[in-house]
Amino acid sequence: MRRRGAFIALMVAALVGASATPAGAAAPAYRYHFLSPGGQPRLTETVPVNVVFLGYEPGQVGKSAFTGQLAKKYEPVVRSRLSYDKVEKLGITYKYDYRLKYTDRAYEDTFFKQLSKLAKPAPLTQYQTAYNAQPGGVLDITANHTIDAPSVEKWLAFHPPAGVDTRRNTVFFINWYGRADFKFHVYTKTGEPDPDTGYDFGASRDSRKMIAWGGTTADDEETGLRSTRRVWFHDLSAGPESWTANYDVTNADVDGDGEADYRMPPIWEYRAGGYRAPSALAGDLGKITRYVALNLLMTTSPLYPVELPTAEPPRSINIDSNTYEGWPGVDASRQYTKPKLVVDELAELRWRNKVDYDNQDFALDAKNRQCYDGFESGVSCYPDSGLPSDANLFLYNRENLARTKDDGAKVDYELPVFNYVLPPDVDPSLLGFADDDWATGNQSYVFNFLSQSIVESGYGLSTTTIHEVGHHLGMSHPHDGYDSETGVDYGPSGSTFFAWSGDESNSMMSYIDVNWDFSQFDRDNSDRFLTAAYWEAANRLAATIPGGKARSDLVRADALLGLAKVAFAKHEYRAAYALADSAYGKVVAAAKKSGVDPGSAAKAMAAEADAARAVPDLHSPHEFIDTLDPDGPRAQP
Repeated sequence: MRRRGAFIALMVAALVGASATPAGAAAPAYRYHFLSPGGQPRLTETVPVNVVFLGYEPGQVGKSAFTGQLAKKYEPVVRSRLSYDKVEKLGITYKYDYRLKYTDRAYEDTFFKQLSKLAKPAPLTQYQTAYNAQPGGVLDITANHTIDAPSVEKWLAFHPPAGVDTRRNTVFFINWYGRADFKFHVYTKTGEPDPDTGYDFGASRDSRKMIAWGGTTADDEETGLRSTRRVWFHDLSAGPESWTANYDVTNADVDGDGEADYRMPPIWEYRAGGYRAPSALAGDLGKITRYVALNLLMTTSPLYPVELPTAEPPRSINIDSNTYEGWPGVDASRQYTKPKLVVDELAELRWRNKVDYDNQDFALDAKNRQCYDGFESGVSCYPDSGLPSDANLFLYNRENLARTKDDGAKVDYELPVFNYVLPPDVDPSLLGFADDDWATGNQSYVFNFLSQSIVESGYGLSTTTIHEVGHHLGMSHPHDGYDSETGVDYGPSGSTFFAWSGDESNSMMSYIDVNWDFSQFDRDNSDRFLTAAYWEAANRLAATIPGGKARSDLVRADALLGLAKVAFAKHEYRAAYALADSAYGKVVAAAKKSGVDPGSAAKAMAAEADAARAVPDLHSPHEFIDTLDPDGPRAQP
């Protein structure tokens, strides 16, 4: 790190020196190379995407049919703005470099021998049994085995086929079926129970038996890879399973919303007389690559702006928890929250911020309870506001915000979290949500819910807090996202029902509840987003600074942004983020020397947003609410 820091300092000095004006010469109008006052960042990355077909032959998965589903590039947008009819790009362009690999027989023999060693005999899951009970299935599953998913990810990460660099985004499509050593199987992730309740979803529920996994970080506390790799595998010869409902080969509409649900059946169903024609296989794997692996895991769009609603980008973030205690005899904020875990996990995502946590308890008073009940029943508790009942909790807590803020000027940003702890006779249908401001698409408050029924379902407050604050900081679910080339924001329903498979990854933002960490993909995306955010903040502030004695700071900022661009293109996202942050610091120094308020740019942006308030027919921002819908995958046994 010292050598890299010295190298960066030398590069900045060289770039600044090259732009210096000789003594006595008139200073020319300076043309910045990377700093663009008032403009957007210009970040580009050619993203290598390895796709490895392991057990699939070229005749099964034709290259042209597969690549015909893929996108050439991707430009992330702020998804929350879409509800307000605004497409806000981040200034990032990903250009995909697809590298397809069909493994040879020797590699397959080695891998499937390893898979067979890991396979442990197990009863059929209830979803395999349900598959067998359908008259349309092409075979009966006669036995089952469980295979530890992290062990498979680790083996693939460090034993790739020749020419495949798993430090870059890599998708393994696995097919064991058809070999003499094939065993019916599902993948498991166990040993990481909910920290507040001790309930191990991976061990206790058949719905958490999977067909895909990946995204584990080097330093994951439970299953860390010890070295950074970017691997996700997907196995249609596993299962069938609950999560993507691919056990159901009878009903077209599995979620009951009146629209046929597109899903990828088990591999043996791709045959004449099966659920899907063999010719559809290549296109289906292409859809998974584009609409799941790339759009939802590896190169995503943020749900909210990663630049938090503060005058300047914050250095310190306080998770300002406020708990409305309404469960008699239970101190939920103490019993069902692990503050250290919350801070540790969020600090891994926002590693350049100082993150801390505090909590205040309040009674669940009559007005607050009225607003909660109206939120659930569809009755506004602020009818004069003109906003629907979905805004009840936002409006109540905005009205009472002053009493909850307790850190004053000690931190740069108090991130407002409100925990609703409800009486035992209340059975909430939701775990939490990260709300917007009902005006611009900026993030506002985080809401979490707890009751006896939620605890009995296996959840406390800690993991919900981490997940919802993750949204507030910009992270999307791995089952919903944005497709750049079509301009469509989508979730796991209808033609993209198969997007549920993105949850089968080591991401805190998943619903599958078998891990409580942010994935390597989450970290990469956050660092990319923050690189763009600091670059844009530098551009915005630079536009307010007159020329003169501050020029040298702006020139240094320009040089640092140049280095950030290089690091970004080389996939060094942490370095790119740090360099963009440093560049912003140079622009702040220039502003102060010039007598400009460093927060002026942010204030101007807020004024612009206020001037373009919501269209009358705004969409509810609660489409991403995190529910315990009894018919949804999260609630299945």
